[in-house]
This record gives sequence, C-alpha cells and structure tokens, in this order.
Amino acid sequence: MPFLSDTLSRVKPSPTIAVSNLAAELKAKGQDVIGLGAGEPDFDTPQNIKDAAIAAINAGKTKYTAVDGIPELKRAICAKFKRDNGLDYTPAQVSVGTGGKQILYNALMATLNPGDEVVIPAPYWVSYPDMVLLAGGTPVIAEAQAQTAYKLTPEQLEAAITPKTKWFIFNSPSNPTGAGYTAEELKGLTDVLMRHPHVWVMSDDMYEHLVYDGFEFATPAQVEPGLYDRTLTCNGVSKAHAMTGWRIGYAAGPVELIKAMGKIQSQSTSNPCSVSQWAAVEALEGPQDYIATNNELFRRRRDLVVSMLNEIEGMSCPVPEGAFYVYPSIAGLIGKTSAGGTKIDTDEAFAKALLEEKGVAVVFGGAFGLSPCFRISYATADETLREACTRIQDFCASLR
Repeated sequence: MPFLSDTLSRVKPSPTIAVSNLAAELKAKGQDVIGLGAGEPDFDTPQNIKDAAIAAINAGKTKYTAVDGIPELKRAICAKFKRDNGLDYTPAQVSVGTGGKQILYNALMATLNPGDEVVIPAPYWVSYPDMVLLAGGTPVIAEAQAQTAYKLTPEQLEAAITPKTKWFIFNSPSNPTGAGYTAEELKGLTDVLMRHPHVWVMSDDMYEHLVYDGFEFATPAQVEPGLYDRTLTCNGVSKAHAMTGWRIGYAAGPVELIKAMGKIQSQSTSNPCSVSQWAAVEALEGPQDYIATNNELFRRRRDLVVSMLNEIEGMSCPVPEGAFYVYPSIAGLIGKTSAGGTKIDTDEAFAKALLEEKGVAVVFGGAFGLSPCFRISYATADETLREACTRIQDFCASLR
C-alpha cells in the first residue's frame, strides 16, 4: 500500500516559490544572485496598519474568531466592494481566508466533482491548474497570445466552454503578464458567459489597485450585473497594501457558496489570524494615499525594465497595464547556445542558464502555461532592476 496520496501525484510544487527559494539558497552560499521571481512588494506595510495590529494585540484580540472572518472586517469588505466596484454585498456573502490562495482553493474544493472542467486563460498564475486538480476537477487551458497582449478573446472563451464547464477563472491585471482588460474587453467575455448559464465566474482581482497610465479597473459582476448570482469576486490586502505575510484574502458571492467555503475552512485552517484581520480592517478603512505613491514607483520600474529588455535583439516585451510583472517573449532566442554551452531550446533552459551564468533568477514561461517566455517581478529597487537587466542584456548578447 503506497503511503502518499494519489492526489499528490496530480500536482507539482509552485515554480515561483521554487525559484525564490533557490535564489535565497544561492545567496546564502555567497553567490551574487538577483532574485526576480517573488511576487511581493518591497515596500514595508504602512505604519497605520502596523499600529492597528499592535493595538489589537494590546487589547487582547488574540483569540479564535468566527471561522471566516470577524464582523468588523466583513463590514469593511462590503464597504470596499461598494466604494471601489459598485457591488452590493452583505456580510453573509463574504468569506475571509488565510490569503487569496485559500479563498480560491476553498471555492474549488466546495464545488468541483470529478469530470467538472475549469477554463483557465494562459498565461496563468501557476497555482490555478494545480488547485483545480487537487479539488478533483479538470483544467481546460485557453491560450491567449502575445498578438492580443496576452488577453483572451471572446472567441477563445466560447471555444473552451463545454457542457462540463463549471468555472471560468479570470485574473486582471494578470499574474504573470500584467495585462489588464478594459471594461469593453471584459464585456466581450461576459457576453459569452451570459450565453452559458451553467458556468460560474471566479474573478481574481488581487492586483486591482496596481494599475498605470490611467487604466481603469473593472470586474465581471460590475460590467455585467447578470453574472452577479454566479460570480465569486476575490481579492485581498497582500499586494496593494504591502501585506503579503499577513495572509488575508477575501471574497464575496452567493450565500450558498460562501457557506460551503466556510464549511471547508472550518475543517482545515479555521479562522485567519485574529491580529491580521484587525490590521486588514485598517487597510480597507484607513488612508489609501500610499497606493498612488507606490504605484508611481512601480510604473517607473516597469518602464525601466520594459525599455531595457526591448533593447535585446530576439526579445519582445509588451507594456503591461498593471500588477508588477513583465512577460517578455524569447522566441527570437530559441535555438541559440549560451556562452556556458547551454542549448537554449526552451524557456526553462534559458532561465536555468541565466541563473547559472549571470546570477539572475526569473521564472520560465512554461510554468505559466505559455512559452517561450519568462516572468520578471519588478517589485524591487531600481538599481537592482537596472543591474539585473544589464546582466540579461549581456547574457543574450553572448548567445550564439
């Protein structure tokens, strides 16, 4: 009798975490490595949020809470959805989990049966397909190409939907590409979904506030109110509020689904950290001015990275609308050989050689479902990004 579950064989470890861990290990050994794999703002959590957490500790708010969130945080989330998205939810329609990942996982675990399909646009966040597999479902990948700025077209979505489709996972701005859908582009997708009433929508809006150049964010239930009753709108405080380690994600949707998600959570992690919940209340209700300040720094970093990468012959890097990632294509470099003798036949080989020969850690495109590309997180200091891109330029110039 095998000891490990058969379920485990269907999934793989997170490639983004693996790259970050490898970069950290090499640094610990004294190697000069620049890690561009982690999707984490380099800004500290704002002081008012930290103060709220300290106040909660001093007030003894360190006990178990309701399984899926304290009432105060649920009310703050409802106010956020109304203020930012024009969506009306009650606290009974809100679930709070230990990060955005748990919210998505709970929803899939609560709804998927063997044979159920989940349409996932590629490039995708690495965890989407594996969470579907863990929950017993079947991921159906719909590839969005560079020609459409890595955005799925209505025709591609229509072609991917079958009678077995239960969910469509939507992420804008996107991890890994930073691509953001305008309201008009999103309306094209929601029109398709309105023709398929058996398909539910999971909208991952984690990068909602990280947008540039006047881009206006929109979410599916906002664009098409007819989808409200079958949409789970997901978000969190990790990215915009620089609270990755606090582990608070949240979602709002139909009461029946929220109850089912709470049932899963009650038998897994139970409540999110009580102190983190109180910090999240302050993040949502307190001053928001730091978001615009941070976004200006992110935009500058984006422009620096895109400019330097597009100077490389054989590489093409679109300008993303949001998040803090770029996703350059290396189609023009495939087939070449590095100075160290590595044949660049895949984007994984490119990333491996780049790390070994130049000490720059990136995530290869195959991990996100679309090759030949790689992902850079530009959520780090300008001088670090400039040095990393210089090394990438040197590496590519040495290819023969």
